[in-house]
Amino acid sequence: IDSTQRGFEDVIASLKSAKTERTVEVISNLRARVEGNDVGYGTIAARGAHACVLHWTRNDGPLKKGELLLLDAGVEAHTLYTADITRTLPISGRFSREQREIYELVLQAQEQAIRAVKPGNDFMEPNRVAMRVLAEGLQRLGILADAEEALKNEHQFYKRYSLHNVSHMLGLDVHDCAQARQEVYKYGKLQPGMVLTVEPGLYFQTDDLTVPPRYRGIGVRIEDDVVVTARGCKVLSSAIPRTAKDVEAWMKRVWAKKK
Repeated sequence: IDSTQRGFEDVIASLKSAKTERTVEVISNLRARVEGNDVGYGTIAARGAHACVLHWTRNDGPLKKGELLLLDAGVEAHTLYTADITRTLPISGRFSREQREIYELVLQAQEQAIRAVKPGNDFMEPNRVAMRVLAEGLQRLGILADAEEALKNEHQFYKRYSLHNVSHMLGLDVHDCAQARQEVYKYGKLQPGMVLTVEPGLYFQTDDLTVPPRYRGIGVRIEDDVVVTARGCKVLSSAIPRTAKDVEAWMKRVWAKKK
């Protein structure tokens, strides 16, 4: 995770001169090859509307000021354990009003989901908590008509914009335990020592007429790695800035060092 953070800072330092997503990928991957065994998975460097493609790995689009860059990357250590971190960065260094609205909603969902990571809760509880926050936020934004209706199992209307659940186990594989039996993984209980991601997101396609035009093309994901403890969880990646304000300050600080 520490190496992954340094990789993120390498990317931030390059953003004022980088031209394409491919540059972001290569710079991020360099840190993985220098300090670790390799990348833990194919790096996702998705600017603007490319972030709305869930596993964008073509990484061939031009970087544009005013857009966001969704960077999902993880260094695999020589022990073969991997990190899995996502940050959504404003390429120009500051979020627009609309970008910040969506970012802060996703962050609120993540913070509530992290609180739900504790022994005794089932694996899906953080996801249920996060989806409620997102659905209620989408109602406030005028995108969903009724959060309660959207949250019903027979509807799940929020999935149009959230696309994925918020957690997977993490370890020797980026989706560790993915082949485990459902009753001990997806429907099992969280126990101390388990490591998992918490990664809610919102993705608004450019042609989605159910979304106000000002939000179309915005994709935001915030992902951290946590370990279940005796009473709750510890965020292993807490040193990597998460709030919109802290991300902006982080970028400014990295750019100042580069000078």
